[in-house]
Amino acid sequence: MKTEWQKKVERTVRAIPKGKTAGYALVATMAGRPGGARAVVRALHALPQVPWWRVVRSDGTVAEAVRAEQTRALKKEGVVVVDGKVPASARL
Repeated sequence: MKTEWQKKVERTVRAIPKGKTAGYALVATMAGRPGGARAVVRALHALPQVPWWRVVRSDGTVAEAVRAEQTRALKKEGVVVVDGKVPASARL
């Protein structure tokens, strides 16, 4: 069963358009918890069915632990990933 926080994170992440990314901190703020970037990370671990690959660090860096998988998923959506980062043009 999803918590209210997880539902908010899910709605927020699902609203990120294909071909775009958002930072963990931005997702947290949009979901109603400014400063809750780490809480977004935890929620995404519990929500594998959402497009988690669209969430990156605020500087555009993809997650180190799943870099190859996240990079593949982003490239399928037309996002260019260079040296583990997405360009500013692909960020909200």
